[in-house]
Amino acid sequence: GSCKGREDKMDVLERILGKKIIAIIRGFKLDETLKTADAVAAGGLGLLEVPFDQRRPLAYTTDKIKALADRYQDGQVLVGAGTVLTVGQVRAAREAGAAYIITPTSREDVIKETKALGMTAMPGAMTPSEIEQCYRWGADIVKVFPSDHLGAGYIRALQGPLSYIPLAAVGGVDLDNILDFFKAGACCVGIGGNIVNRKMIEAGDYRGIENLAAAYAAKIR
Repeated sequence: GSCKGREDKMDVLERILGKKIIAIIRGFKLDETLKTADAVAAGGLGLLEVPFDQRRPLAYTTDKIKALADRYQDGQVLVGAGTVLTVGQVRAAREAGAAYIITPTSREDVIKETKALGMTAMPGAMTPSEIEQCYRWGADIVKVFPSDHLGAGYIRALQGPLSYIPLAAVGGVDLDNILDFFKAGACCVGIGGNIVNRKMIEAGDYRGIENLAAAYAAKIR
């Protein structure tokens, strides 16, 4: 499949396509989020996603995005917002310093607002119709979600008709199957608990997180 992407905002898009693994840091306090991010970065991964929690105020998420964006001003690590479901969340994420917007669903208003604000858009979709529609609305990469149960074979099947659309796999990606997803044509993947291990974080074992991140970084080298 072609993982070329579009011409606008190529720097962020190129970095995502080059770094390939987005670590999803969901549901941790601010200090835990920062320590986890540092561990992931120390392990050699340079893409982070901080998802919105729809049950909490915007600031619960944007405070973390802002702290991370401030921490990595040198650009070694790129921070994106995830689980973005509204135009308001797109704007709040942009103000906090997010470089890209990831969603679980296919929403035209969210994609168009993301592009209007000059950010990279990675909306979530499942069916060929949704995937194609997201791309037509301006998506830079379409996140095939959840990819757990359909697996790498589904990504491969999409390459026939939709090979011109950069696809990300999110859900169920682990050390054993990550290369299968890339061989099938995915141009990046999102990984949560398989890198951002809750038990390790609760135990304060950030070296463990760094080692997990390093294992994934080594796998795709």
